[in-house]
Amino acid sequence: MAAEPCVQAPPRVPVIGVPITAVDLEGCVRFVEENLDAIRGSYLCLSNAHTTVMAHDDPAYFEVQAGSLMSLPDGKPLSVIGRRSEPSMGRVTGPDLLRALLERSPSHGWSHYFYGSTPENLGLLAAALGRDYPRVRVVGAEPSVFREISDEEVGELAERVDASGADFLWVGIGAPRQEALCARLEGRTRCLMAGVGGAFNILAGVVPEAPGWMQRAGLEWLYRLVQEPGRLFERYAVTNTKFVYYAATGKKRIS
Repeated sequence: MAAEPCVQAPPRVPVIGVPITAVDLEGCVRFVEENLDAIRGSYLCLSNAHTTVMAHDDPAYFEVQAGSLMSLPDGKPLSVIGRRSEPSMGRVTGPDLLRALLERSPSHGWSHYFYGSTPENLGLLAAALGRDYPRVRVVGAEPSVFREISDEEVGELAERVDASGADFLWVGIGAPRQEALCARLEGRTRCLMAGVGGAFNILAGVVPEAPGWMQRAGLEWLYRLVQEPGRLFERYAVTNTKFVYYAATGKKRIS
């Protein structure tokens, strides 16, 4: 386990019993800008209804989420519930966080390493970043192996990332694997890590992003369901229903 960062992260509020960081995008980015050197080796979770239900039901995954530097309110239902306690809380989506930190990178000299997706999609991502963020330094990228990796492989990944000189490690292998990997890497690299799910494919143009009005209305899940009904129908049918039930009844999580 890594040593605790020497700065205080923004406060958290319970959402169906899972501690979610009460912050908005600008506040999150400002915190990272002001404290990066002090929070290296830590990781961020991008939390939505699906991951929050998983953390509610699975004690091991709860510890991964709760052990992050920040578990950010990616899903709108989390920020809606959180605003009851912290009115300034807002959504922090994976694509928005990645874009915001890429935009600020040239002025800070930050560099980035990407882990996940496929070789083809990483190539498209590299082309998109070169076009949209030409001054950003990408110092490494490697595809997922689409399986659990051993402790030895985790150590080797940490060595490759640190040898690259990266300041940020972006992990895009889907929940809960990406958060679990970040937790295993905690304290073993000099990077700030974040599991950003499908953000690689969105920035690469492989997967379309929901229109702004749907995101603001909390309907991004519906847009994604229409795009990938076979893969997402069961997930949304189960986890969205559970989330509403847990939020309405205050059902305690498994301890």
